[in-house]
Amino acid sequence: MSNTSQRVFLFLQGPISPFFRQIADGLENKGHKVLRINLCFGDWLFWQRKGASNYRGHLSNWPNYINLYLEKEKVTDIVLIGEQREYHKLAIAAAKQRNIQIITTDFGYLRPDWITLELNGMSGNSLFPKDPDAIKSLAAQIPEPNLSQQFTDNFITQVFWDMSYHLSSILLHVLYPFYRSHQIYHPISVYLGTGLHLLATNFNKSKNQAVIDQLIKSNTAYFLFPLQMQNDFQIRFYSKYPNLEAAIEEVISSFANHAPADSVLVVKVHPLDPYLINWEKYCRSIANEQGVSDRVLYIDGGALNLLLEKARGVVTINSTVGIWTLLLGRPLITLGSAIYNIKGLTNFNSLNTFWQNPIAPDLSLRDAFISALTGTIQIRGVFYHKPGLAAAVTEAIKRLHQNQINKVLL
Repeated sequence: MSNTSQRVFLFLQGPISPFFRQIADGLENKGHKVLRINLCFGDWLFWQRKGASNYRGHLSNWPNYINLYLEKEKVTDIVLIGEQREYHKLAIAAAKQRNIQIITTDFGYLRPDWITLELNGMSGNSLFPKDPDAIKSLAAQIPEPNLSQQFTDNFITQVFWDMSYHLSSILLHVLYPFYRSHQIYHPISVYLGTGLHLLATNFNKSKNQAVIDQLIKSNTAYFLFPLQMQNDFQIRFYSKYPNLEAAIEEVISSFANHAPADSVLVVKVHPLDPYLINWEKYCRSIANEQGVSDRVLYIDGGALNLLLEKARGVVTINSTVGIWTLLLGRPLITLGSAIYNIKGLTNFNSLNTFWQNPIAPDLSLRDAFISALTGTIQIRGVFYHKPGLAAAVTEAIKRLHQNQINKVLL
């Protein structure tokens, strides 16, 4: 089969955006067959084009359904977001038995205006090379990337589309009565919690920034631990931690027992955390237990980049903040599977050792890594604002049509 011969694309759940629908239009215009399986009303709402089937059965019957579907339709490629969603894991298992190609997408490893499009999966399932020499060889084929922001996204549109998807799926659950969402929390709780958190952060904006400014002005040696969100797949499936609490406990305990006595640990909450758990109270309780309540600083808001620039080292599970850290040349350690957890970029010693001897990344390897990312598994664009969405759709169609996912496409 040549790269551009007709293929049969099956789209499963995707970004809550017209992204998949518009890609489907482009692929059909190039002669490919495009299919879709809707699992809930929100899927239907954001597809609304031909080629769709509606699965309304139990999750337990999904493996049999998807096996028969793949066989009958002679699917060659599956495109989806979140390869760890239960329906997707079962579909991928069936696809791999038939050598069907899996293409995953999500927000980009680079932010704010990049989108990931790669084979197999993300993070721990990524096929992106880990060998420094392989990365440098790949980068040598790619022009130096322009990392300056080209597109802006629209947060209001993102919120509106997200609410439309989830709330319509709840209200019209009767149409897909056995659908099981991958979400941990009820969407209404998340919306209310996130909204209140954003209001509180905005209200305390000056206060939070003043804390950061004072910290930097004091020349205190500090380490930064930016929190991810409890419902993040990166924690649930690409780390050893059962939840965020376990990670917080390990980091603060290690800091208390092994960090220099004159250093401070800054814990910064995720700006979109729904605050269904009081992270400040939890962090302070662990710090008190470990006897470092005066050396653990909790911050909810303020300029993250400024904190990264001056940090003695950054600890993350596997957040994309890790890549921002590398771009600033700061020492980094990861506690979970991450695409950037590569010898020479991150610290491969233990967390206990990291506090005493944080090692900065090899800048030549860092530059090669960024170039290799942009030239293979990142496409420029955004999900929620037309100019950037159109650019991402055009590039995605090109890569899918030419079957050049994970390959250098100049």
